[in-house]
Amino acid sequence: MNDEEMSHCADPARQIERAIAIMHRLRAPGGCPWDAQQTHESLIPNLIEECYECIDAIREQDASHLCEELGDVLLQVLFHAELAQENAAEGFGVQDVARGLCDKMVRRHPHVFGDAAAEDAEAVLTRWDQIKRQEHHSEREPYLHDCGKGLPELLRAAKLTAKVAKVGFDWDSHAGVVDKVREELEEVSETFALPDDDPRVAEELGDLLFTVVNLCRRRGVNPEVALHGANQKFLRRFTAMEELLAAAGITLRDATASDFDRAWNAVKTQEHPDGSAGQKS
Repeated sequence: MNDEEMSHCADPARQIERAIAIMHRLRAPGGCPWDAQQTHESLIPNLIEECYECIDAIREQDASHLCEELGDVLLQVLFHAELAQENAAEGFGVQDVARGLCDKMVRRHPHVFGDAAAEDAEAVLTRWDQIKRQEHHSEREPYLHDCGKGLPELLRAAKLTAKVAKVGFDWDSHAGVVDKVREELEEVSETFALPDDDPRVAEELGDLLFTVVNLCRRRGVNPEVALHGANQKFLRRFTAMEELLAAAGITLRDATASDFDRAWNAVKTQEHPDGSAGQKS
């Protein structure tokens, strides 16, 4: 595909081909100086950022924005595949990526493309995990070998605890996890006498966070989604509080602790006039 075809191709069936050709042109001599300088390592921040922007579009339920962000994620895939194709030591390109994906999807869905049966989604996930371990010869590896490797730590904690729960390493009830949260919170309180840089402070806080992630899993709540909701609520309430203070002629710098308390509680009362929000959140 030449430059003119890349610029004007309107055939819907050829857009992936067009995207691959554009990526190749950008990296070729006489292409884009910035693109030519990039490596797998230099693109890591871009890949992370594009994935999170795609997630944000999903949460906004904005279809056109999601379409655009999925395109940006696809660009990262094409970019890394182009880099690999240029490097003889890596020796693969975008067609190899697609072939590997297709083969994996067929192989891991024997209930669709083979004779196996799967009664429900849980059975599908169990079989998927079994096939994955066989593919990676991980039956001989520790059960948690590479589990969640590369994920942000909050998501990795959720993945680790979900995986061990599959083999029965779990609390008998939600109440047991809540008791553990209280225990960890008490141990955090015991670190108050320690200096902030004492490693035991971070260790106990980490144990508390890990146990809260376990509670999220037990209740069927994704901790990342729960924290996103808490962040959004805090952002909304703090902004409203700032507006109330400004209306009273008080800046954030000049506000006292009592000013903050009054405005914060006023915002919560506006959101929940029946008092259902309580006094602790």
